[in-house]
Amino acid sequence: MASFSSCFLLFTAILALVSWQAVASDPSPLQDFCVADNSSRVLVNGFVCKDPEVVTAEDFFLAAKLDMPRDTKMSKVGSNVTLINVMKLPGLNTLGISLARIDYAPLGENPPHTHPRATEILTVLEGTLYVGFVTSNTDNKLFSKVLNKGDVFVFPQGLIHFQFNPNPYKPAVAIAAVSSQNPGAITIANAVFGSKPMISDDVLAKAFQVEKKTVDWLQAHFWADNHN
Repeated sequence: MASFSSCFLLFTAILALVSWQAVASDPSPLQDFCVADNSSRVLVNGFVCKDPEVVTAEDFFLAAKLDMPRDTKMSKVGSNVTLINVMKLPGLNTLGISLARIDYAPLGENPPHTHPRATEILTVLEGTLYVGFVTSNTDNKLFSKVLNKGDVFVFPQGLIHFQFNPNPYKPAVAIAAVSSQNPGAITIANAVFGSKPMISDDVLAKAFQVEKKTVDWLQAHFWADNHN
């Protein structure tokens, strides 16, 4: 009987662990809100809750001026991403959502990147965008679409995706919602060719099937971030 009980407890523990990993995402709220206490030095997965008694409406508010155009001239890729996440808006803590305004210069792009912790839904406010995402190995299938004002497109969590403004004369603007208080962004070119320290050119030359001098040339570039 004791052996059966031990086996049952072990099975239950394993099942709980597997189930937790299967649904791992932003922590779900166990109360009405959990405003991030940015002054706390306690390290947790996310942020410690501020005392609800001292929470005010200001914790859920940000004068982000998302109606104002952003500068895209300083960006090498011709885009500017203004992300509103839990670091800027403490009231987002545990709520599993963030927001971004994305400005695109004529022929500008938000280059291929991935959000390791979030799905993204994007809508075009002005202009036209060519967008797409690529599935995981081994298919690496491209799903792409040309979006016009008012159109909506979804980028599944973790998949490489991009947006490009094909108009050489007019800018474009989009708003994106992402399913995490801190979605993260990994821009592929920046991560591969701009890592610190650099990835060995032997590794990258073999991975991309090019000569090492091509890798060296790419690594010599300054890989700027288009997020702010």
